Amino acid sequence: MDLILAETGEGQSLGQLHWGGGTPTFLNALELRELMGAIRSRFDMPRDGEYSIEVDPRSADPITIALLGELGFNRISMGVQDFDPDVQRAVNRIQPYAMTAACVAAAREAGFRSVNLDLIYGLPKQTPERFGDTLARVIDLGPERVALYNYAHLPTVFKPQRRILEADLPKAETRMRLLTSAIRRLTDAGYVYIGMDHFARPDDELALAQRRGRLHRNFQGYSTRAECDLLAFGVSAIGSVGAAYVQNVKTLDEYYDRLDRDALPILRGVELTPDDMIRRAVIQALMCHFTLSMESIELAYLIDFRRYFAAELEQLQTYAEVGLVEIDSEWITVTPKGRLMVRAICMAFDHHLRSTATSARYSKVV
Repeated sequence: MDLILAETGEGQSLGQLHWGGGTPTFLNALELRELMGAIRSRFDMPRDGEYSIEVDPRSADPITIALLGELGFNRISMGVQDFDPDVQRAVNRIQPYAMTAACVAAAREAGFRSVNLDLIYGLPKQTPERFGDTLARVIDLGPERVALYNYAHLPTVFKPQRRILEADLPKAETRMRLLTSAIRRLTDAGYVYIGMDHFARPDDELALAQRRGRLHRNFQGYSTRAECDLLAFGVSAIGSVGAAYVQNVKTLDEYYDRLDRDALPILRGVELTPDDMIRRAVIQALMCHFTLSMESIELAYLIDFRRYFAAELEQLQTYAEVGLVEIDSEWITVTPKGRLMVRAICMAFDHHLRSTATSARYSKVV
C-alpha cells in the first residue's frame, strides 16, 4: 500500500473495497483487525462507501461474520455453488444448507446491507430438477444479489478439478436448460437479470444503476462506480488506473521478493490504445445495458461507426439472423434471447481475442 501511495499520492478515498481472491477469512481475528487497521490508516473510507468481502460458510462462523461487520464491511458474498448433497460430493465441497443459512442470518444480525450468494451451473451430477431445489432454497434465503457462474472444467489449470469425473459433467443442452431455468426462477421471484451472471433485487444499487444508465463492469464483475480507479493488492491481482491495466506477479515468492526490494510487484502492464478505448466503450454498453447508440460512439470518438466496425457488423449478422441481436441504422440491441449469449456477441468487438485464438478457451459461452 505504501509503495502504491508513493505513486498516487496520499489522501486517496475508497469508494469501494473488496477482499476476495479466495477466502480472506482464513486470517484470524487479530490479523483481520490488523489488515483493516492498515487500510484505514492509509486511505479515507467514507461512510457511504461499499466495503465487501468474500467468505466461505465452511470457515466463517457467526462470530467471525459479526467481527467483519464491526470492522466496517457492509456487503458480503458467500460461495454456495449447489446445495444438492450428490453434487457437493462430486465436487468435493460439503456444505450443508443449514451452514449457509446460519451465515446469512449472522450477516443480517451484524447489519450487512447486502448479501450475495454465488451459484455455479454445469457441475457434475447437476440436473434441472436438483438445481431447481437449490434455487428454491436460495430464494428462501432472500439475498439482495445472486451470481450465477458457468463451471469451466480446466483440470490442467486447476489441480483440484482433476478429482472431478468428466463423465459426470452435464452436456451442453443440459447446461443451457440449467441456465434458462435459473433465469426464469429468479426473475419470477422478483430479481432483475442484470446480465451475464448477475441478478439483483429491483431496489438494489446494481438494478438502479442499470435503469439509470450508470452500470459498469470491471474485473470484479458489475459495479456502480464507473468513475473509480481499481488498485490491486495481492498475488496475481489486476488493477485499472486511467487508460492502463496492471497485473501483479503470480507466485507468493515473487511477490515477497519484490516487496522486500521496495519494488511494486507488477508482472505486466498494458496501456490502452485509442482503438482499445473505443472497443471498451462498445463492449461496456452492450454488456451493461444491452443496447448501443452508434451515434454516441461516433460523437465521443470521432469515427464513422459503420465504416470503423464494418467487419464486426458483418459478423453480428450471424447473430441477427437467429434473433440474438437487432441492428438498425442507429442502434445495436441485444434481444432478451441474446442476453444469454452477450459474451459471444461482445467478442465480435474484441480484436485481441481474434488475434489470439487460444485465449477463447478461458471464456466458453455455455
